Amino acid sequence: MSSPSISSCLNKTVRKHYMSLPQGDKCQVTYIWIDGTGEGLRNKTRTLAAEPKSLQDIPEWSFDGSSTSQSEDYNSDMYLIPVCMFRDPFTLDPNKLVLCEVLKYNRLPAETNHRISCKKVMDHVKEHQIWFGIEQEYTLNGKNGRPFGWPQDGFPAPQGPYYCGVGADKAIGRDIVECHYKACLYAGINLFGTNAEVMPSQWEFQVGPCEGVDLGDQLWVARFLLHRVCEDFGVIATLDPKPVVGNWNGSGCHTNISTKKMREEGGLQYIEQAIEKLSKRHEEHIKVYDPHGGQDNRRRLTGHHETAHVKEFSAGIANRKASVRIPHQVGQDKKGYFEDRRPAANCDPYVVTEAMAGTCLLDVDDDDNEMKGK
Repeated sequence: MSSPSISSCLNKTVRKHYMSLPQGDKCQVTYIWIDGTGEGLRNKTRTLAAEPKSLQDIPEWSFDGSSTSQSEDYNSDMYLIPVCMFRDPFTLDPNKLVLCEVLKYNRLPAETNHRISCKKVMDHVKEHQIWFGIEQEYTLNGKNGRPFGWPQDGFPAPQGPYYCGVGADKAIGRDIVECHYKACLYAGINLFGTNAEVMPSQWEFQVGPCEGVDLGDQLWVARFLLHRVCEDFGVIATLDPKPVVGNWNGSGCHTNISTKKMREEGGLQYIEQAIEKLSKRHEEHIKVYDPHGGQDNRRRLTGHHETAHVKEFSAGIANRKASVRIPHQVGQDKKGYFEDRRPAANCDPYVVTEAMAGTCLLDVDDDDNEMKGK
């Protein structure tokens, strides 16, 4: 088993003494943003004179974009624009975490700032009261890059007993999962639940339901909290869609979606209409369902390990090998939601939810492939 990181071995009793010191009326605010990879998260902290009561009390800030793959050295200032505030579960009240959009020196969105376009689409379809829920799968890795708790030179027993398992030989890393759960609830994340996944050391948490762009905000902060909790334990959370080659499950970011009409009596017809629209834009969605133009999903969506094949679109009731699944209860009730199982674990939720909302709720001109409002 991989040894823990150096930072995780520091004396936590000493840390606890300093963390318990009063801080007067001052407030620490940690700014969080997405870096130039479109996957990584960065953060830095500043002191405010008083606890912010709203986003208007948190000033814009700047950072060196040349050190985050977001600008050149000669024009490296980037702007952090606070968009969402949470309680800080690490330094505790009154301190805050704030998720930020990134703007370039000319005040245009950074290339990996997809929140602005997502919000534009969500505002356009606001009348539909679109809800999302995301099932974020991830794997715990040791410093050696292998899944945490796996034999150094071998493999654990085959998949089967690990999904929702209990016992030291089945659930690996539960302390991390439970601490992350508590951190999310303290922060104010709308965390629906969590469970052990099919591959050993693989877990999942669910965020939602959230309306519109709020889903992306909450998932990005939940990911930050996951990485931060793992830092304390000396392990690494990877969102690699296929972390282990071979007869092992990959990691997805299954995305559930519903509209007001879908949730009402007779809503199944609107679910089926949305799925029909998705079927006609399968390739386009695959290209945006991971940060690398679909390449990561080609490793994961093989038609095996509870996935559909990346080149084929399919849909079915209670079918986890379909691209899109209608839950069995929804089929019975004739209303509810459906699940797109194609997004990869490392997807940008802003991009995924924007694509889903655009395809399902906006008219598409097949000739120019542009979405036009109804």
